[in-house]
Amino acid sequence: MCGLAGWVASGAAPDPHALGPMVEAVAHRNNSGNGSEALVALIDQQPRRTVVMAASLSEAGGISVALDGAILNAAELRAELGRHGIALAAANDAELLAHAYQYWDKEVVKRLRGAFAFALWDARKDRLMLARDRYGQKPLHLRQVSGVLYFASETKALVRMPGAKPEVDAAALSDYLALRYLRGPRTLLAGVRKLAPGTYALWQFGNLRETRYWAPPDGDAGRPASAPRQLVEGFIERLDEAVGLHMDGTRPVGALLSGGYDSAAIVALMKRHSERVATFTAGFADDRQSELAAAARIAKHYGTVHHEIVLARRDVLGALQQAVARRDAPLHRPADVALHLLAREAAREAKVALSGDGGDEILGGYRRHTFLRGFAPVAKKMNGLYIIAVADPREPMPAEGQASGLRRILYYEQVSWLADSLLERSDRITAAASLELRAPFLDHRFAEYVSALPDAARVRGLSTKWILRRADERLLADARIKPHKAGFRIPLGDLMRTEARELVVDHLRGAGCRTRAYCDALVLDRLIDEHLAGKRNHEELLWTLLNLEIWHRTCLRG
Repeated sequence: MCGLAGWVASGAAPDPHALGPMVEAVAHRNNSGNGSEALVALIDQQPRRTVVMAASLSEAGGISVALDGAILNAAELRAELGRHGIALAAANDAELLAHAYQYWDKEVVKRLRGAFAFALWDARKDRLMLARDRYGQKPLHLRQVSGVLYFASETKALVRMPGAKPEVDAAALSDYLALRYLRGPRTLLAGVRKLAPGTYALWQFGNLRETRYWAPPDGDAGRPASAPRQLVEGFIERLDEAVGLHMDGTRPVGALLSGGYDSAAIVALMKRHSERVATFTAGFADDRQSELAAAARIAKHYGTVHHEIVLARRDVLGALQQAVARRDAPLHRPADVALHLLAREAAREAKVALSGDGGDEILGGYRRHTFLRGFAPVAKKMNGLYIIAVADPREPMPAEGQASGLRRILYYEQVSWLADSLLERSDRITAAASLELRAPFLDHRFAEYVSALPDAARVRGLSTKWILRRADERLLADARIKPHKAGFRIPLGDLMRTEARELVVDHLRGAGCRTRAYCDALVLDRLIDEHLAGKRNHEELLWTLLNLEIWHRTCLRG
């Protein structure tokens, strides 16, 4: 894992020394243990073109690669290239990618497994290639200004680009206030956008062209359903293969254990590949439904080296502003602060951690999946009437009437909420602690296998994630443990009336409050008064505005 930053320009270009502040802004993404010393710069200046980029850089035959993430099927690719006479026994992932590109050109992205984002400069063709993994686990942001294309892993680097005068995108702000996250390609910064998941971009001769190379398989309406003789065994076998692929043989690997079905299955399968597995769980001390007890029972059964982080309400307040700065965006919910503290603790023991992220979106794990199947959106009804995340109208979608309602719901969630909220949040917060988070449920071959199963293997009656529940029953058969997913709970409304009262008043009523410019000040004051007096509960709205104000103060200024 290593942050990317750089630019390519046709004609006049910024001073290459300006790359330093951009690199510094994403240096925390380097978890090699070498700090910023692992970040080196490529500077290729020609009369009509300049490219400058930085990260853990590898060069081969005029191809320079900066890679964030990991190529999980590296052994498979080395073997295949070896059959073509290209020996790469000792090559790291970036070097391997450079040689693989030499052989497969831009089609190389279709050969890769794992979470990745990369910038690749081909000096032979005067071409820059930028790419992002299929589900968007690793970020990549773009900004085009006066013939210069800037790119970076996080927006905080683009705030520091030469001549930057960051401004809020008013349309994106409206979207954020409605959804509490931003659907791609927008960000809160005007002119800064996300490269879409499953997409690569080619910059050549001053032109940028983007190509979608993969879309979630649930969008393939014609994909035939299959029914293996041993459905659950086949599922466990495929998930086990994905977990093994996500394990790192050179560094300690841990797991974020929530106590739910997703992470329980991940930990059970990790133990098949490694004797020593460290698990990490966080929960609030005053939460009666905390996952701490369920996670501890699973950890004990599998003999993991277990770590508990018991949080108090004051911990949320103490870490809130730092977490927003690390997140590079307003926090969606208080649980984001808990994840921030959990990642910081896990990074002390491991550089890589596996999680159950994506399990709900791939397998149908939300309660809404049981009753919205008959109301799945179709091309003519993308209007927010459904209680699900709706994709950008430009997204490819299943043909109306051909795909099942469940598949359409899961497809929309995979191309919107999953990438733009859940994965974006998980990546920023864990990367800020120099922890590389990996999600086996999002291995694209596993997802393709699951999408070919009958709908009832995912949602059956009122049972969500049916096949995963059956798999956990077998994996935990001797333990007599039933996974318990509760999430992080904190009485947010009460917190704002007590310990966080001063914070709310200072940020939303103070003279320097920038968020008031987006609101009717009289209405905002009335909402604050009603909440603080206990007359009405406006916790969600006030939390949203509070985090937006913190973002203005910590991120917008760079």
